[in-house]
Amino acid sequence: MTIELVPRFPVDDRELSALHARAFGADPGTVQPWAARLDRHALTWIGAFEAGRLTGFVQVCWDGGNHAFLLDTAVDPENQHQGIGVRLVQAAAEQARAAGCEWLHVDFEPHLQHFYLDSCGFRPTQAGLLRLTHGAA
Repeated sequence: MTIELVPRFPVDDRELSALHARAFGADPGTVQPWAARLDRHALTWIGAFEAGRLTGFVQVCWDGGNHAFLLDTAVDPENQHQGIGVRLVQAAAEQARAAGCEWLHVDFEPHLQHFYLDSCGFRPTQAGLLRLTHGAA
């Protein structure tokens, strides 16, 4: 398996929405406006491609200064546990560093602790979360 990491690749909203649906168990029929969001808010984004097929994705948002934020890390379930996610996070960190950021933040659910802390090298910190909408968690 040869995986090519491509920063700021031309985003196809349907393709990226389908990847996210597979990775997170979301509705495969919902198409999000990824390209417009990334152009407006992201410092960078990186796709992992195998034979031209999008198999992984991560984006980095930032405050315009020292802090960058890792979001939407996703690897197709068929390609998980092969190091693609770690390579995506490492590439995202390199891109944030090259942009002058000093810190890369990430929030994650408990079942991803091993991935982010052990495999990717993040350290645990205290943080808070405020839900701004009502409804299901």
